[in-house]
Amino acid sequence: MIDIPLPDSDAREEALTRLDALVKPLGALGRLEELAAWLSAAHGMVPPRPLDDVRVVVFAGDHGVSGVSAYPREITAAMVRVFLAGKSGVNVLARQVGAKVRVLDIAVDDELADVPEEVRQYKIRRGSGSIDFTDALEPGEAERAFDAGRLVANAEIAAGADLLIPGDMGIGNTTVAAALVAAVLGVPAEEVVGTGTGVDEEGRARKVAVVERALARPRGSDPFAVLTALGSACAAATAGFLVQGAARGVPVLLDGVFSGAAALVAREIAPDAVHWWLAGHRSTEPSQAYALKALGLEPILDLGLRLGEGSGAVQAVTTLRAAQAIISDMGLLADLA
Repeated sequence: MIDIPLPDSDAREEALTRLDALVKPLGALGRLEELAAWLSAAHGMVPPRPLDDVRVVVFAGDHGVSGVSAYPREITAAMVRVFLAGKSGVNVLARQVGAKVRVLDIAVDDELADVPEEVRQYKIRRGSGSIDFTDALEPGEAERAFDAGRLVANAEIAAGADLLIPGDMGIGNTTVAAALVAAVLGVPAEEVVGTGTGVDEEGRARKVAVVERALARPRGSDPFAVLTALGSACAAATAGFLVQGAARGVPVLLDGVFSGAAALVAREIAPDAVHWWLAGHRSTEPSQAYALKALGLEPILDLGLRLGEGSGAVQAVTTLRAAQAIISDMGLLADLA
């Protein structure tokens, strides 16, 4: 049992009272006011602290179903090196908001002997099984990966993180995410499978068939059994990262479809963890919409993004900082001359 504290409801009420007293019409700043109150509850104080130290952790891994993607699985290993070089999409976007990016090899199908040891220190295995024919993971690997994700969250928080963002990199990620969402929510494969990296309708039909075969295979209902059968080591690590952020009382900003699927499974493990999560953006993948609806989360941004990596969530950091600024810096109606 993982102990998850609840955000401070008194701080939330105090924040709402202060927001109503600012120099503006009631509710005039819309979602920014909701986010300011949410941050106040998370921090247990009004105004909430600035979000100065934002940390993105990209969990990288390969999948046996990567043949359904528009790109070969070798891209995953190549992208790990791109992250390390600071040249990926999330690297570029994170620099705009001063966020730090870390990439970890959780299950890349490559030894990656040329990358620093700290990138490989949490590696669980080389690739995951093809979920339409076999389990993604061996017994116990989902739990090991989950615990690794918790350790990563602890390390980032110990280093000063004010806000955690899970990123993902892995050819086949959207197929795995669709399978997880379909399994947890009982949704047909046809409704949750999207175009991923940009496959055509024929390619999407192949993905639907893969997910249908995966869902037809026997599995347990326990969340770790679901991760073992249909997920991946990086999905389990992401789930652990999300849960531990909540356990430590640090806000987590979800990215797209993969972190949404991991969050859905993570809620099965630690139901109260959802109170510490926000959805950074709306993905174009349909399974994310199902996941976020089930989690009760409304995306902050809708920019039509489908890159992954944490790139969409990073774009929402500016909005969260704006929410913190209005409740911290705006004047009060009572102070008007």
